[in-house]
Order: sequence, then C-alpha cells, then structure tokens
Amino acid sequence: MTGKKDSKLFGVTIALLAVYLFWGGTYLGMKIAIESMPPFIMAGARFFLAGSILFLIGRWKGAELPSAAEWRGAGIVGALLLLGGNGVVAWAQLKVPSAIASLLIATVPLWILVFNWVGGSKKKPTVGVMGGILFGLAGIAVLVVHPESSGNQGIDTVGIFALLFASISWAVGSLYSRNAKLPASPVMATALQMIIGGSLLGITSLFLDDWTKLHLSEITLRSWIAFGYLVGFGSIVAYTAYIWLLKNAEPSLVSTYAYVNPIVAVFLGWLIADEQLTSQTLIAAVMIIAAVAIITMFREKKSPGATQTIARKEKGKLQVHK
Repeated sequence: MTGKKDSKLFGVTIALLAVYLFWGGTYLGMKIAIESMPPFIMAGARFFLAGSILFLIGRWKGAELPSAAEWRGAGIVGALLLLGGNGVVAWAQLKVPSAIASLLIATVPLWILVFNWVGGSKKKPTVGVMGGILFGLAGIAVLVVHPESSGNQGIDTVGIFALLFASISWAVGSLYSRNAKLPASPVMATALQMIIGGSLLGITSLFLDDWTKLHLSEITLRSWIAFGYLVGFGSIVAYTAYIWLLKNAEPSLVSTYAYVNPIVAVFLGWLIADEQLTSQTLIAAVMIIAAVAIITMFREKKSPGATQTIARKEKGKLQVHK
C-alpha cells in the first residue's frame, strides 16, 4: 500500500514538473512562433497535429476506438480549455496589455476552488489554501505590474471581460474533465480534446482574417522550431500530464501551475531572449514559490471520515476508468 502511495506521489511530482516547466516555456515558444504565423492558425494547427499524433499512439498502444459519448465529453473539455481558454486569451491580448492578461489568467486557481466548492464537493477550501492563493496572486501582481510605467494605456473593457471569460472557461473545463465521459486511456482522452479543440480554433480563425495573413514561404526557421516545441513539449507532454493530474491530484495543487508558469517564462526570457531580470522579478519569484508551498502544505488537511469517503469514491473511479 505504501509503495503504491509513493509511486503515485512520484507520478504526481513528475507530471507537475512537466506542466510547470514545459508550459512555462510555451510563453516564449508562442512569442517566437507567431512572429511569422497567424496566432489562431498556429494554435489550431498545433493542437490538431498533437492530437492526431496522440490518437495514433493511443491506437498503437491498444486503446479502443472512442464511443460517441467519449467524443462528446472530450469535445466539451477541448472546447472549454483550448478554444474558450487558449483561443480567447490570444484574441484578448490584441486589446489588453500582457501584464494585465497575466494577472487575470492567474485567477484560474481561485475560480477552480470556488466552482469545486459550489459544485457540491462539500470540501470547503481551508484558510491556508485560500491564503496561499491570495499570496500567489500578490506575487503575480508584483511580477507584472510596473508602477513607473504609464499603466493607463487605454485598457479595453471588452478585452478584460474576455480574459475573465477565458479564466472561467479553463477552470470549468478543468473541473468538468474530472467526471466527464472520456476514454479510459489518458492518451486517447487527450488526443480527442486536442483534435476537437484544434478544429474549433481553426474554424474560429476563418472569422478573424488569420488566413489572409498566412504566407507559408515567409515562415521563419525559428518559428518552425518554436512550433515544434509547442506541439511536442507544450501539447503532447505537458497537456497529457495536466489531464492525468486532474484525475489523480487535488485541483488546488494542480492549479498551482498558474503561479509557476510565469516565473519559468520570465527566467527563460532572461536566459534565451536576453530579457531584463530585475529585483522586482526575484521578489515575485520568492512570493510565488512560497504560495505554491503554502497551498501544497494545507491542501490535504481532511477529517478521517472525509478521507475514507474520498478513498471509496476514488476506488470507484479507478474501477470505472480501468
């Protein structure tokens, strides 16, 4: 029993590191990719290609062809996470400064906790977890807000509401995926979500004039390399790890990626793109890492009765999904 626990803990740790590091790298990857690729076409192609590769891998490993109900469940998750989440953020950043966008997207963990509680989990977030989330938001604010710069650059109200919608969409999709009718194979489940999400992003691009800006001959080598990173590490590895975590770890722990990813992005920008690393960034990094530690420390304080109930539910889930 202890060995099984240790094995699961190791798996959760590795999956979290993949989400922390590889999704943190997607900020820089997307920045380079869209230098010569239209954003919605790039995102749609990225997820559709990654999903197709995972679909073939899943079939090769013996996964069954998904049923209509599994396609429907995966389609809802893919629409919420990839179109409503990723796609809307890309569109909103045309209207809102990236600093404000980062701050609003960092509210995802708070939305996840609220919806998880309101949705009937009967597990009220502890004071420690709520304190960790608020401290993490404060760290994000330190990271992205620069009082010395002219902060009032005509912030677009529609863009602000779009980012809030994207945050809520990602939170709802993350929670919905925990109980959605999905293929038993995590690889196949992820594949379906990406295929549908990528298709929806591609369809959306038709209404945003992205196709008039696509010139294959003008796409640079560095954009192709960044696109390859986004498909391989950002989508196939990290997204699969994220979907697995949603089934095997507490939502409050999984959602800490929203705090760590900006830190990884900032350090990669400094290391690879020669972006400036300030004392403000270092202070924010300490605050955000401390927030992750606080959330991790307080997330599993349950009563013995609650622990037994959750264990019974998890056993039932494992029987269904296996």
